[in-house]
Amino acid sequence: MTEAKIRALLLFSGGLDSLLAAEILREQNVEVEGICFTSNFFTCAKAEEEARKIGIKLHTVNISKQILDLVKKPPHGHGKNLNPCIDCHGLMIKTAGEFLKGKKNKQGFDFLASGEVLGQRPFSQNSQTLRTVSKIGKVSILRPLTAKNLDPTEMEEKGLVEREKLGKISGRGREEQIKWAQNLGIKNYPSPAGGCLLTDGQFCLRLKEMIDNWPGCSVEDAELLKFGRIFWMRQKKNKILVVVGRDKEDNKNLEKLAKRGDIVLELKKETGPLTLIRGLSSFPVFVWRSISRPFSDYICSDFIQKIPKNLKKEDLKLEEDKTEKNIIEGAGILTGWYSPKVRGKEVTLEVKKTNN
Repeated sequence: MTEAKIRALLLFSGGLDSLLAAEILREQNVEVEGICFTSNFFTCAKAEEEARKIGIKLHTVNISKQILDLVKKPPHGHGKNLNPCIDCHGLMIKTAGEFLKGKKNKQGFDFLASGEVLGQRPFSQNSQTLRTVSKIGKVSILRPLTAKNLDPTEMEEKGLVEREKLGKISGRGREEQIKWAQNLGIKNYPSPAGGCLLTDGQFCLRLKEMIDNWPGCSVEDAELLKFGRIFWMRQKKNKILVVVGRDKEDNKNLEKLAKRGDIVLELKKETGPLTLIRGLSSFPVFVWRSISRPFSDYICSDFIQKIPKNLKKEDLKLEEDKTEKNIIEGAGILTGWYSPKVRGKEVTLEVKKTNN
């Protein structure tokens, strides 16, 4: 009778550490599949590419809502910016553990593994936090690169892997990983990179402002922050979001992200930005009365707006209470202003309210 193969589910980012973890386990005849997590703030693009290269199956799981909830209120606090690293890693391990134990685990994984290295990230990968994330995850996890620095796991005690063939890497240096990669024949591995928008200071300023203005902001709201120039206007007690596209790619993405109730502005005769407004309570009367033609997905109308030759942010008086008409006109000014060729001119703007 053929002996059943040991199978591991590996948290796989596609970076050198997770590549090494996969190969160390495969050297011990462990069959490896990867699991990667995606959200508004990070993707699995690198993991998918590297998984194809080394020939392992990769499972992807979207945890956007859970991550946004953690950003708003992280039990273990934020890192340098809005990154809730301890809770994020704990969530990933918990989700991977549920995947490992759940119905999706049809083939039966024997254990969970990760490419984490003790001391590589002082905030989220010291000995205490490694224990904390395992506790949050409610699952035992093998860390092949740094296992000899930690207490033996049940996988080692059960003989699923040989402890002597595992690593003792620690700290922020990469020399040991590079040497091991050479020994295992791993070439052309990706350079270390953050890859998480929650470590990007500029993006986090946008996100913090959104959370302050809209504590109940959704995954769909947060996605808008990745595209265009961001402005906030005030309508009584409500904050209104205005996003002005910077280029054709932004315009495409904003159009895709428009949802029911949003208002979209574009220059009718000239090329320029697409502007999306979210949060208005109703469609302004002055626009409603000038409706020219209905579309299946939009209510459309046109209005004429004078674009100033010179514009400073304070001229927009963003903190002053505005009517719906004021907000539409202000967004129209921004739309024209960011098309320099129409500054100082009157332009026709097309206004669309999304109904889809």
